[in-house]
Amino acid sequence: MSIDPRRLLGLAFASADLLVELQSGRVRLALGAAQKVMGKSEVGLMGQAWSELFHPDDRPLMDAMLSCADDGARRGPVVLRLDGEEERCVRVILRALPENEGRVSCAATAAQSAGPPLTADSLQPRESFDDIAQGLFEAARVTGLELELAMVEFAGLGALRESLAPNEVAALDVRVASAVRAESHGGSAATRLSPERFALLRQRDDRPENMVKRLTKMVSADVNAHVVPVEAGGGARAMRALRYALDDFLREGLKDAAPTTLAEAMNRSVKRTLARAGALGLAVSQRRFNLAFQPVVSLATGLAHHHEALIRFEDGSSPFAMIRMAEEFDLIEELDHAVVEQVVKKLANDHERKLRLAVNISGRTIGNETFVDHVGRLLAKYDEAKGRLIFELTETCAVDNLAVANQHIQSLRGMGSLVCLDDFGAGSSSFAYLQQLSLDIVKIDGRYVRELADNSRDGALVRRLVELCRDLKIRTVAEMVETIEVEDIVRQAGVDFAQGWLYGKPADKPMPALRPSAPIKAVARRAGASDSWG
Repeated sequence: MSIDPRRLLGLAFASADLLVELQSGRVRLALGAAQKVMGKSEVGLMGQAWSELFHPDDRPLMDAMLSCADDGARRGPVVLRLDGEEERCVRVILRALPENEGRVSCAATAAQSAGPPLTADSLQPRESFDDIAQGLFEAARVTGLELELAMVEFAGLGALRESLAPNEVAALDVRVASAVRAESHGGSAATRLSPERFALLRQRDDRPENMVKRLTKMVSADVNAHVVPVEAGGGARAMRALRYALDDFLREGLKDAAPTTLAEAMNRSVKRTLARAGALGLAVSQRRFNLAFQPVVSLATGLAHHHEALIRFEDGSSPFAMIRMAEEFDLIEELDHAVVEQVVKKLANDHERKLRLAVNISGRTIGNETFVDHVGRLLAKYDEAKGRLIFELTETCAVDNLAVANQHIQSLRGMGSLVCLDDFGAGSSSFAYLQQLSLDIVKIDGRYVRELADNSRDGALVRRLVELCRDLKIRTVAEMVETIEVEDIVRQAGVDFAQGWLYGKPADKPMPALRPSAPIKAVARRAGASDSWG
């Protein structure tokens, strides 16, 4: 069979084990190691629908690449899984050359998986995206690969999802994920930051406006994007700049002109962050925050044992974001001092002497002797608060010296206060804390509690943890208890206390615990979220 030289040129645009030509999505020519790469002979590939050769979760990605191949730009490389029981991956690059009668040239090479498999409607979690970025930065340093960070915003995508039927939402999610992945390096270097904002790393070999045009075509939504070159060398500074740039994009969107470098993007974010930190410092020093109170219930009596005091900023800022910022800019100890001061005053003003309040303190604060001295002075001044104060040690910031921290914890206990380890299981240090700190209470992280009704594995974990704490003479709290069914499970597991929307949401003053006569419907909430100071 004679082959037009133009077609051979199209096939040879990249080094590959297998060269394939497609027309209308079907294989019309295959040259090379077809059996090795695709598990089929060259003849066996002829006439096959190209996308159907790949894993069902990866077909939308290939379809997205093919649907926009007519612009002549090089698409890929992406790594896709082949269909079939055996786990095999292929690295694919596409290009449709002009004046080639609509045929698409495809270069394929056997490859290793780029990471954990993604479903058709998913992108990398933010943590995995950071790991992929770090690997790409290192590869760029060694190989000279030129990368750029694309921050993409689909205007009105969140509102569009809310207007669609469930099956239409599912189809839209697949379309968006595959469109964004198709623009990313390897088809995996992309993440969703919010319902409308996405980030991806891609090779710097195509104009940004072409990417915007393709995304608009695929998703049928207005698309805006900032594309920022990644400086050669990468390393820790590039990763820090990436994180700052993405955090700023998540908060602010695409307000300014596109930064010319990743360093400039970081500098903009740092300036904004410093301004917010200054505002936070002022709010702390001037006590411009409020407290909300959520009951913690004794499972033996059904009554509130104590209430947790939760910080709420006057401007409505996220407590989690503000607490993390306070830790990053060394404001957390001052904030902890201010909150404890407010809580102690609240206890002193409780004339019935029945109210007990729990207050959160950072791992950084508990390591500082000035905090213990401050609590001692407060309790000496407000003697009525003694014996009614509980400190919840959080893991948002790691404890540097557990021995020193334990000394301070024992000082607080000596003043009549209880000490609780908050969110056990949420951080990597939980068991070390339990081993080296003498505590009164352990609060089990809500992620293990919320799904107890459906997950026997989590149930077993909770039971073993309760047994361990009982042996150590430590009481336990289950947080995020939202249904009577879960309440029954944690009670049967031997948990002492429970906290969650079943007993009441945070309120501006301590309220009695709710005791519903019938199960309430759990309110949908963000996975992993809990009502606490952070």
